Amino acid sequence: RISWISKIIVVVSPENIETMKSIIEKYGHERVMIVEGGITRHRSIFNGLKVFAENEFSNHLLQKPEVVIIHDAVRPFVEEDILSKVVLAAKEHGAAGAIRPLVSTVIASAADGCLDHSLERARYRASEMPQAFLFDVIYEAYQQCTDYDLDYGTECLHLALKYCNTNAKLVEGTADLWKVTYKRDLYAAESIIKDNLSQQVCVITYVKEAVAQVGFLLHEYLKSQIKVEAVSVSLSKSDSHLQDLFSGQCYNFVCINDKKYAIQETQQLVDMLEKSNIPLLYPVVLISVHLGVSENISFSIGMEELTRIKKFAREVKKKNILVYGLLIQYKVSNSF
Repeated sequence: RISWISKIIVVVSPENIETMKSIIEKYGHERVMIVEGGITRHRSIFNGLKVFAENEFSNHLLQKPEVVIIHDAVRPFVEEDILSKVVLAAKEHGAAGAIRPLVSTVIASAADGCLDHSLERARYRASEMPQAFLFDVIYEAYQQCTDYDLDYGTECLHLALKYCNTNAKLVEGTADLWKVTYKRDLYAAESIIKDNLSQQVCVITYVKEAVAQVGFLLHEYLKSQIKVEAVSVSLSKSDSHLQDLFSGQCYNFVCINDKKYAIQETQQLVDMLEKSNIPLLYPVVLISVHLGVSENISFSIGMEELTRIKKFAREVKKKNILVYGLLIQYKVSNSF
């Protein structure tokens, strides 16, 4: 989803390599390469770096990047903004990492199990991911590591300082950099995902005045009532704005039209959604709203159209797209 990242190296334990390969194939990840991990964190990271400098893990060397980002899969909610900040800081300073305030006070215990001393929490920060480095800095640091570093160390920024004399720039991170560590964290992560998916709605309308007016009113109502983003665009295969929304992974769409056969427009939008691949990860909700003018369309024809949409909805549900139909009948007044 971030175009300026040219290659993604996923370091995986040997027993999970085949599973990861199937995931990459299923979701069509073209920039992802799998590397077998080591028995510790640092050995795994070193294996990932080697694909740019050694032939041990790849039939051909990948082009060496200027900057490499190191990130944990257990922090799934990293935003592009923090990635950009650590990369720019690494280009200037050689190394950079995200930090967060300590939530709890850190204490040290003595040999007898009693309190030895505590750290002044205001002076310390929690080291988080992502971290970024000039490739030559972090690769040289790992080349000089001792076995003790590789087996017992955890902090990449410390290696850059210890072996390359590179003092990392610390970048204030966001609250969503927390780790999914325990089973209960999975429920919190699911809640965050659902909340994020509900924050944007794309309202698709046509140029006709009545349809555009309904789209505008819906836009204003959504903004004032449930604090979501709403965008009005014209549905067209060549509409770059709509394509941008797909690439931005909007998952909620309201399509408003007054055409006799709304199912055709719904089918067009579903085709575009399928090509974007966004329904692969999470369900997409598409509400097709048909405005029917009583002088031009009978109620029975409208119900026939809704029946078609209902049948169509059952078919596309298998593709993780949830389609709903809504018929609104109104009468045009000729009085002035």
